[in-house]
Amino acid sequence: MGEAIGQVLSFGVGVALSPMPIIAVVLMLATPRGARNGPAFLLGWVAGLGIVGTIILLVSSGASASDDGAPATWTSILKLVLGLALLALAVKQWRGRPHGDDAATLPKWMATIDAFTPGRSVAMGFALSAINPKNLILTAGAAAAIASTGATTGDQAVALAVFIVVGTLGPGAPVAIFFLMGERAHAILDGLKAWLAKENTVIMAVLCLIIGAKLIGDAISGLAA
Repeated sequence: MGEAIGQVLSFGVGVALSPMPIIAVVLMLATPRGARNGPAFLLGWVAGLGIVGTIILLVSSGASASDDGAPATWTSILKLVLGLALLALAVKQWRGRPHGDDAATLPKWMATIDAFTPGRSVAMGFALSAINPKNLILTAGAAAAIASTGATTGDQAVALAVFIVVGTLGPGAPVAIFFLMGERAHAILDGLKAWLAKENTVIMAVLCLIIGAKLIGDAISGLAA
């Protein structure tokens, strides 16, 4: 179990440090339905990570991701492909960063958050965790890494649960602040939103670069073994 958990921690951190979902949940918490929409967003977020992770884990395990406890060759190839995809995403994010005093551009759908219902908040949380390219790649990498350890089904489930918990810390933090900090929460969350909006592309580029390099390194080590 320890090896499987160790494999997913960096992936979970990469998912947790996703600026746009954090900004989205901060904006939701500032609306009249914030007390319901924030937790609803987290519900969709957890469901997205869980469903995608479980599907990929089942497929990887069924395709013999582990050969006598060692990663199968195809898992190393998958890591290489995912790593290269993250590097390409890092380049894209870096090129799209604001320059000088340029204001950060947020997705147009964020302007409609005031009208979100709890149901739509669940759907948005699911979309940002399960469909967002960066998080989809990281979840796939985490599930494939778990399967490649050859751990038992129970240990794999625990490792996936750890990945989901770690990956939820980012968007979960504003919700915790909202309910625990009272009136002080608004100033804290406003500052967090402004900083993340400004540094979003840089944060994303660095995360994708680091985790992409790790995946490629793991892939090269696996193929050379």
